[in-house]
Amino acid sequence: MSAKMDPLMDISAPILLLSILVVVLAITTHEAAHAWVAFKLGDDHAYRMGHIDLMMTIVLPGVMLLSGMPFIFGGAKPVPVDTRNFRKPFRDMALVAIAGPLSNIIQAIFWASVLKVFIEFEIWEKSSQGILVLQLGIFINVLLCAFNMIPIPPLDGSRIMSFFLRGEARRSYIALERYGIMILLGCLWFIPQFRIIVGTCIYFFGNLISSIVGLPVHWIPAYI
Repeated sequence: MSAKMDPLMDISAPILLLSILVVVLAITTHEAAHAWVAFKLGDDHAYRMGHIDLMMTIVLPGVMLLSGMPFIFGGAKPVPVDTRNFRKPFRDMALVAIAGPLSNIIQAIFWASVLKVFIEFEIWEKSSQGILVLQLGIFINVLLCAFNMIPIPPLDGSRIMSFFLRGEARRSYIALERYGIMILLGCLWFIPQFRIIVGTCIYFFGNLISSIVGLPVHWIPAYI
């Protein structure tokens, strides 16, 4: 991915609204995918609860988009899962975890497909703000997928990693979750290599989307 996304500044109100909706859709669908798979595997806690948080899901991403910040953060309510309702707790928890990133891959493929059609049929000019919104749809979903697959508790990647661990290694790894947020923030703030790892993951998934859709890779935005 060679293209850098320009900050979404000086844009019209309708385009800003569409941009916020794209981010909200990416975040809430990620959590809804967790809830749906958990429900299918026997746990209905998440299925019965809402997952939209006004401040974290709508207001915060909107402010960040408007200010042109280089990262877009936000979150839906965490999905509550009771593993006691699963037949095979670690396997089923891994399936619940991977559903979120998979939903983002599907959304990224959708936005990339729309972008490809708009480019090939010249529906919008390549420099138009609408194209930026479609690129944002690709980027935010690739970012959510890549970031959540990092195996640091409580990210989705840690649930998948737990499935492959055994015995004391698994117990020690799960125990890290109480410090997970501090570890994650520490990596983001104090370990420059961590940013490189995240960027590499984004690059991998971005190229994957490009290959699946047949969209030239320079149209998949890099914003990290």
